[in-house]
Amino acid sequence: MKKYFILAFAVLLSTFAAQAAPSTLALPTNGPMIHITPLLHASFQIEHGETVIQVDPTKSGNAMHPKMADLILITDIHGDHFDEAAMRAVDSNKTLVVAPQAVIAQMKSFQGRIIRLDNGSTKNNLPGFPNVSIEAIPMYNIERGPNAGQKFHAKGRGNGYVLTLGNTRLYIAGDTEATPEMKALKNIDVAFVPMNLPFTMTPEEAAQGVGAFKPRIAIPYHYRYPFDKENNHAQQFQMALGNSKIEVSLLDWYPKTAIEAASQKQ
Repeated sequence: MKKYFILAFAVLLSTFAAQAAPSTLALPTNGPMIHITPLLHASFQIEHGETVIQVDPTKSGNAMHPKMADLILITDIHGDHFDEAAMRAVDSNKTLVVAPQAVIAQMKSFQGRIIRLDNGSTKNNLPGFPNVSIEAIPMYNIERGPNAGQKFHAKGRGNGYVLTLGNTRLYIAGDTEATPEMKALKNIDVAFVPMNLPFTMTPEEAAQGVGAFKPRIAIPYHYRYPFDKENNHAQQFQMALGNSKIEVSLLDWYPKTAIEAASQKQ
């Protein structure tokens, strides 16, 4: 069912109000700076020194001219996360890809450069990345699905990730509700949290999940879907966190150039 909503996303994206160029969040660390740049919807780029990591790159997101990737993380099989053509566009011919088995089963490229990571597994010291650790966190629906007895995202199919760069831990939630695994996370510096219905959770539910593990910074993403009519989920999330000490960073996930690029493809 979600594929039809993804098509609708591309068609209706042009109706959103144009915004400024994408913001970039700079994070000081005990080593190289980390720069986080939103591309579109659920796609973003992480730069750690000279290492470039692309998360769920997509064709529309590539309109923002991301850099060539050293490492690509894919969370799930749906088209707003897994877009092999977009992955090839940022492939340096040395790029490593980390993905769950459900994604790998559909991939035709990157043979010999794919690292399978299952829920609960961790990879340390990847080839060429001695200071990078990646842990696969279950991402799934607890309650929501297209029909009785079905879930939009079944447990075990997709991955959220805890990405450790030096001493900085980033949680990339993927498509998920506020699961027990999310709430049990520890020592997270930055958390990317989705809040688009009907597939994940409300801003208030996202705030409850984040409030349980208390990251230093929370970044709402994967929230401005065409059917989120009021388009203020990030602000609702910020309000729902209330007086917590969690800093909310409202990055620009829908810059004007990406909206125009998507609309020109219709």
